[in-house]
Amino acid sequence: MNMPVSGEKRIVIFCLLLVAVTLAFYNPIVQNRFTDFDDSVYILRNTQIQSGLTWDTVKWSFTTFRAGYWHPLTWLSHALDCQLFRLNPVGHHYINLLLHAANVVLLFLLLWRATGLAWPSLVVSAFFALHPVNVESVAWIAERKNVLSMLFFLLALHAYDRYARTGRRYLYGWVFVLFALGLMAKPQIVTLPFVLLLWDYWPLQRMAPASATGSPAATAPRSFAFLVWEKIPLFILAAADSVITVISQRAGAAVRTAEEVPVSARLDNVFVSYVRYIGKMFWPSRLAPMYPHPGNALPQWQAAAALALLLLISAFVLRWRDRRYLAFGWFWYLGTLVPMIGIVTVGEQAMADRFAYIPFIGLFVALTWTLNAWNSNTGTQAAPVPGPRISAAWLGGAAVLAVIALGCLTYHQLSYWRDDETLWRYTLSVTQRNYMAHDNLALALAKQGRSDEAVVEFRAANALHKYPPAQVLELALYEQRVGHPQEAIEECDSVLRVSADPKVQAAAWTELGQANLQMRRYDKAAESYQNALRLSPENGTALVGSAVLALRQGQSDAAVTQLVHAVKIEPSDVSFLLLAEALRRDGRSAEADFAVAEARKISTNLNESQSAAGQLLSVAGLMPASVGN
Repeated sequence: MNMPVSGEKRIVIFCLLLVAVTLAFYNPIVQNRFTDFDDSVYILRNTQIQSGLTWDTVKWSFTTFRAGYWHPLTWLSHALDCQLFRLNPVGHHYINLLLHAANVVLLFLLLWRATGLAWPSLVVSAFFALHPVNVESVAWIAERKNVLSMLFFLLALHAYDRYARTGRRYLYGWVFVLFALGLMAKPQIVTLPFVLLLWDYWPLQRMAPASATGSPAATAPRSFAFLVWEKIPLFILAAADSVITVISQRAGAAVRTAEEVPVSARLDNVFVSYVRYIGKMFWPSRLAPMYPHPGNALPQWQAAAALALLLLISAFVLRWRDRRYLAFGWFWYLGTLVPMIGIVTVGEQAMADRFAYIPFIGLFVALTWTLNAWNSNTGTQAAPVPGPRISAAWLGGAAVLAVIALGCLTYHQLSYWRDDETLWRYTLSVTQRNYMAHDNLALALAKQGRSDEAVVEFRAANALHKYPPAQVLELALYEQRVGHPQEAIEECDSVLRVSADPKVQAAAWTELGQANLQMRRYDKAAESYQNALRLSPENGTALVGSAVLALRQGQSDAAVTQLVHAVKIEPSDVSFLLLAEALRRDGRSAEADFAVAEARKISTNLNESQSAAGQLLSVAGLMPASVGN
C-alpha cells in the first residue's frame, strides 16, 4: 500500500503515541516486587533460570515440564532477564511492559494495513493497551509467557496477511516458524489456524463471495475447502502442541479430574464465564488474580441465561453477516477463548483475566467498527448501519474519554500487584470463599514473621478447601513451629484417619511426636516416634526425637545408636551436636569431640545450631550444659 508522506508520518506518530501512553499509564509497575504467585517457580526458587543463558539452561528449557507447561522460549526469556538484571524486579517487570507495548504497536499496524482505516485501528489498539483486564498479563512477571506468545501470534498474522496479498510462499514459511515460536512461549495461541480463517473472512475477504461491506477484497476469493487445506501444516502443528500441553499439564498434576469437577459443572462454568468476561470488558471492576471455581454451586438459571445470551448474540451477528467485522470479532472472541475457557479444567480458577489478553481484541474490533459505521462522515467503505448517525467529533471525544478512563483504572489496578500481602488482601476483598487467596496471604505473612496472623489465614484456607493429606501435614508442621502444638496434633490425627499411605502416615506420626514432645507428653511422643520408625526406619527426625527421649531416661547407649544412624541418613550440625552430648553422657569424650568437629565442618552458624540443640534437650527436661563444648 502506497501512502502520501503525510500519511506515513501520521502512522509513525500514532505508533509513538501508543507506546507513550502505554508506558505512562503502566509506569507504577517499576515499584512492584516479585510475587510468590508463580514468580518463585519461574525465577526466585529456580536455580537453573538464575544461572542465566547457559547451554545447560537451554537443554533444561527444552526438556522440562516444570510449572505444567512446555514453553522453552519463556524459560529462556526469564534466564536472559536473570543474566541482565539478576533478581532486580524492575528489569523483569519492564521487559514485560516493553513486550506489551510492542504488541500494541503490532496490533495497530496489522489492523491498519489490513483495513486501510487508521483511526478505528488506533482505537482498538489503545483499548488493548490500557484495558485493566490486561494488567495481570503485564504486571505478573510469571505471565511473561502471555505477552511473549502474543508477540509471535501478531507477527505470524502480519506474515500471513502479506502472504495472502502477494502469494509469496516464503512468507507462509514464516507463518509456520512464527507460530511454532509462539507455541514455545505459551500454547494459548494454538487457535491461530482458525484465526487465520477468520482473517480470510474479514478483513482479507478471501472467502467467496466477496462482500460489499468492510474492506475491499485484497485477493481473488477462494473456496472454503482451499483455505482450510492451505492451513493443514498449521493444524498439524497445533495438534502436536496440544498433545504436548496435555502431557505437560498432567505431569504437573494441573488437570482436574471429572470426579473433582463434573462435566456438567464445567459446561455451566463455560457459559457463565463467557458472559462474565464480556461484563469485565464493559465494566472492569473487582478484577482479581484468582476467581475461585464454583464447582457444582452455580445456579442452573445462571448457566441457562448465559447460554441464551450467547446464542442471541451469535444469531444477531449472523443476521447482520454482511457486516463481516461483527462475525469476525464475535467468533474471534469465542474461538480464541476455547483453550482457556475450562472445558479441560486446569488449576483452581473459574476464569482468569490473563485469558482475555487475545480474545478481547475481537470484541474491541466488533465494537469499534460498528461505531465507526454509524459515523456518516468517515469516508469508509463500510456499509452504513441503520439508525442515527454519530459525528466524528462525538465519536473521537468519546473514544478519548474511554481510553483515559481505562488508563486510570489500569494505573490504579497496578498498585494491587505491589507485593504479596497487598495483592492477596485485595483479592479477598473482591472475591468470596477464595481459599487460595487465604493460603497465599498466609505465606506472605509467614515470610514477614507474622506467625499468628499467618495461622489465622491458613486455618481459613483449610476451612474452605479439603486439602490432600500431604498439605494438611504442612499446615500441622507450621502450627507446631509457631507454638501451636495442640492444633498440630489435631491436624496429624485427621491425616491418620483418612490416609492409608505408609509414607504419609510415617510423616504424620513424626509430627505427632514433635508436637507431643513440645507439650512435654513424653510417653505419647515416644510412642509416636516408634510408630513412625516402624513405617519408615530411615526417618531422621524420628530417630533424633527418639534419641533425645532415650537420653531423658538415662539410656545414653541407645541414644548414641539412634543418633549415629540419624547422622548417616541426614547429616546435620544439630544432629552431630546431639550425638556429642549423648557420647559424653556415655563416657566417650574423644568420640564426642570428633562429633563436634564434624558439626563445625558443616555448620554455617554453630552458635545458632548449639542453641537449637540445647532447646531440644531442654524441652525433654535435660540440662544442655555440654552441647557443642
